[in-house]
Amino acid sequence: MITATPLRSVLTLALLAVPLTARAGTPVDYGLGKLAGAAHMAASRLPVRVSTNSTALGAEGFALSHEGATLVIAGGDARGAMYGLLDVTEQVRRGVSLARIPSRTEKARLPFRAIKFNLPFAAYRTGQSIEQHQDACRDPKFWEAFLDMMASNRFNTLTLWSLHPFHYLTVPKSFPEAKSFSDAELASYRALFTKIFSLAKERGIETYLVNWNTFVSPGFARAHNLATYSLEWRHIGDGTKEKIVEDYTRECVQQTIDEYPELTGLGITIGERMGGQTPTERRRWLDDAYFAGIQAAKRPVKFIYRAPLSADTKSGGTTSEENDRLTRQQIEGLGGHIRSPIYVEFKFNWSHGHSSPNLFIVHGGKLSDAYWNPPPKNFQVVWTVRNEDFHVLRWGDPQFIRDFAANNSAAHVGGAILGSEIFIPAKDYTSLDGPWKTWRYDFDRQWLMYALWGRLLYNPATPDTAFESLFADRFGGNSATDLLAAWSLASRTPLRFASFHQGRFDGSLYTEAFSAWSDRGPALRFFDINSFISHPVLDTKYVNIADFVKAAGKIETGRISPLQLADTLDHDLTEALRLVASIRGRGRISPTLDAELTDVECWAAFGRYFAEKLRGGVALASFRANADVAQQTAAVRHLELALTHWKSLATLGTRYNKEDILFQTHTPFSWTRQIPDAERDIEIAKGKPAPTPKNQTIK
Repeated sequence: MITATPLRSVLTLALLAVPLTARAGTPVDYGLGKLAGAAHMAASRLPVRVSTNSTALGAEGFALSHEGATLVIAGGDARGAMYGLLDVTEQVRRGVSLARIPSRTEKARLPFRAIKFNLPFAAYRTGQSIEQHQDACRDPKFWEAFLDMMASNRFNTLTLWSLHPFHYLTVPKSFPEAKSFSDAELASYRALFTKIFSLAKERGIETYLVNWNTFVSPGFARAHNLATYSLEWRHIGDGTKEKIVEDYTRECVQQTIDEYPELTGLGITIGERMGGQTPTERRRWLDDAYFAGIQAAKRPVKFIYRAPLSADTKSGGTTSEENDRLTRQQIEGLGGHIRSPIYVEFKFNWSHGHSSPNLFIVHGGKLSDAYWNPPPKNFQVVWTVRNEDFHVLRWGDPQFIRDFAANNSAAHVGGAILGSEIFIPAKDYTSLDGPWKTWRYDFDRQWLMYALWGRLLYNPATPDTAFESLFADRFGGNSATDLLAAWSLASRTPLRFASFHQGRFDGSLYTEAFSAWSDRGPALRFFDINSFISHPVLDTKYVNIADFVKAAGKIETGRISPLQLADTLDHDLTEALRLVASIRGRGRISPTLDAELTDVECWAAFGRYFAEKLRGGVALASFRANADVAQQTAAVRHLELALTHWKSLATLGTRYNKEDILFQTHTPFSWTRQIPDAERDIEIAKGKPAPTPKNQTIK
């Protein structure tokens, strides 16, 4: 155990090596504090020297080396030095002495690595599944833990999304009637956001507030009887064109920038509640309301411009090359108090980024090359990888993220944003209580997903051994390699499903439920065998069932048939289950590890259901095309086998999770509730009419 005096000497040497401009609360101080705690546990006695101006490393890069008895941590900047310190901290916690820290260099590949966090304050959607996060998101301890996770995984940007965050932060001087809280309530929110921005800055994390435009505070809406959709936060529909709303917005923007000096930037999304306006009218509104407010502020800020959204007057989203070029023209005209690069954000494969690593659609449809041909000068593209596909089951496939980075990181790309529109990773409300639950918040439950995305966006060459070490930290080293391999194989299942079964807007696909949903309807809509046969693919390397049968099984070289996909699923999931069985057979495992292994088994059950439904769909479509009764018999057999896998999923999925999970619908999500849907497919294949299950009422 290291003694107090040598530890003080270590930290003194480290602090003396930091430039004199460093002060308490810097990323280097944060990293040193983490290393100090680990050094106590690791009994290390070696000094450390830190520098933050190694220009050869580039922004955010770091290098570890030794000079005699001193461990040298060189950073390309303060954030890079912090990453070096946190890297060393992880190793020290594993028992590696400072003297044996390997020398190496890491450089950042993508400079913008962000989390999309939809706040429960003036939330994009309403309902208990969102409201239940209010207490957690008002607790600075939650934000401290969440930002710690971000820093350790090398996320450097937190984007906070709300339909209208401004009335939580300020009261515009010209519109005192906009005040919607008591003095005490407003002071509490102001203190909370000030704390969030401060904690983030200390960890080298930039912060952005992103809002949905023509919303106003409830107080303003009541006082002026304008934008009254802001009273209930109804997010879809036409907006207001009243000039007083522009004036109000401009002042909110200006005061927020001036009153929160540690806030990095702002962002907009010109879709919802701008229905009824042409793209030109929307851009003009941004100029007169939003950008004018930024120019009037006392300091410059960074900016996220979400595009393209709507090329017409609707809220839902459409694309056109003309609109792309006009939007680019507006972006390239921005300057003054808006710092470069501006980040122009697109939804990668619309709301379902966990699908194909190749880009096929954005919000609204196909994207032209207008934003990067010719190459941009003052902006960079960032991809939002939305997760609307798994909220109960854990996920982690490093190769998907490496492929994503390789395929989508051209010179004009700044990075990516990871997050959900409908799920807040705060309160863990899906897990059952028990000895397995060693975490408090949902992001801790999904630790692997965040570790993979953050670290691989930083450096896609990060080897699998780095993630095996994280498994070893949690569960011991005996099974770390097999654990990562099992997770990788199992996690390809939802990616393949969302690549084969195209999703567009949020509710069009909820992968782990094999369903679509609507927040204006009562329940999930299970994809029955009829819709499954005809549904289009997202990734064009796949062939859907209807087209495969129509072509009599003859497909172009390089494309993947439904039957080939089924075989691939079976192959990978058989191996994943073999690895799980091997881990279980090595002796006693902890309840927490058992919970993770059960999630692998859940994905395997889901994937085997998917595979048998593919085979059943091909057989049923063939029967309908050729009147071959043997094909109908085969279809029934495959769908009966699929049913056994769905029942297995329902059993496994409730071993550590609640039976009913709150969702965006009036009926909770439940794999057990969906068993009648899987049974109904068998009746469809037999040609017998069957009553629609109670939870299948969305048309």
